[in-house]
Amino acid sequence: MRIYADNAATTKMSKAAVDAMLPYMESVYGNPSSLHSEGQRAAEALFGARSAVAKNLGCEANEITFTSGGSESDNQAILSAAALGAKKGKKHIISTKFEHHAVLHTLKKLEKNGFEVTLLDVHENGVVLPNELAEAIRDDTCLVTVMYANNEIGSVQPIAEIGKICRDKGVIFHTDAVQAAGHLHINVKEENIDMLSLSAHKFHGPKGVGALYCRRGIPLTSVIEGGAQERGKRAGTENIPAIMGMAAALDEAVKNIDGNAEKIIPMRLRLIEGLEKIPHSRLNGDREKRLPGNVNMCFEGIEGESLLLLLDAKGICASSGSACTSGSLDPSHVLLAIGLPHEIAHGSLRLTIDESITSEETDYIIESVREVVEYLRSISPVWHDLTEGKKQYVIQ
Repeated sequence: MRIYADNAATTKMSKAAVDAMLPYMESVYGNPSSLHSEGQRAAEALFGARSAVAKNLGCEANEITFTSGGSESDNQAILSAAALGAKKGKKHIISTKFEHHAVLHTLKKLEKNGFEVTLLDVHENGVVLPNELAEAIRDDTCLVTVMYANNEIGSVQPIAEIGKICRDKGVIFHTDAVQAAGHLHINVKEENIDMLSLSAHKFHGPKGVGALYCRRGIPLTSVIEGGAQERGKRAGTENIPAIMGMAAALDEAVKNIDGNAEKIIPMRLRLIEGLEKIPHSRLNGDREKRLPGNVNMCFEGIEGESLLLLLDAKGICASSGSACTSGSLDPSHVLLAIGLPHEIAHGSLRLTIDESITSEETDYIIESVREVVEYLRSISPVWHDLTEGKKQYVIQ
């Protein structure tokens, strides 16, 4: 038995996405910038995909720019807002301590160029408090960037409230919605979102393609120079097959959001309830305000890497945090941001399930995690010290 429970890292491509891509690899292969018929057929497909993505976000087609994925979209959004702010003498940016590194590293780069960055606390439940955000906004604030839902602990942020605060203050609001798109209802106009990033492979689309929504009137700064593709805002011939796959996958995901949630949430609750029965374990992130398929747990006295390897041997694919930092020996910055000490943050498990999960598979995951945790604790000097009273438990 193989159970894939790492959908926050990437998802299996849907049949709808594959079927949408095939014609644009086999027959409609023209360059959309070409004037001949083959090129114009590709251009028509590109416009159709752009319109489809826009419809599912509640915006206009000309407000969508296709990119290589979430990281590029985050970079372009932040750098564009910073450039606009600098022209107005505004060089202050607000974000949070548990953003994806595509955001945090871009902000570090801007700090070296004279920008001041305020990183908000996300508290124990991993949720930003709107009043703290409002208090942090200054006259020279040019951008607020807060992720829609956290990629590790699944906490969903009060995006509509944040968007209204920013709109009332006249500050550009960007959200990294890579984990939320296709899984939560999003309407950029109703939620006062000025810029939004998404990535196709998080909702059963292909890897290497994403989109950036940018509200009309906000100028985008190119991060890739070259040709005039994407209205001159993103050089490089568009990857038509991948874009078509993304549009189809997003369309299918959005249509099925409620139905999928009805299948996933009971299994998520079952996982949480089962895993919390393991002594000295804790759920990370808000219990209610979280992505439908996200379960993030810590187990005292073990290392996350050993847990993952032994679960893999039992046929379960999981992770201990972001796939983008899986090679790092450092504990998750997300778990540290919600106040966990280093030794506990090292023992985390992230399970991210989708609508295909069954009750039997859910129960198998619970039993397997219990067995592996018990085994790892039996050979752990740290656990021995805890049980002997030489050290105090952190997780009660």
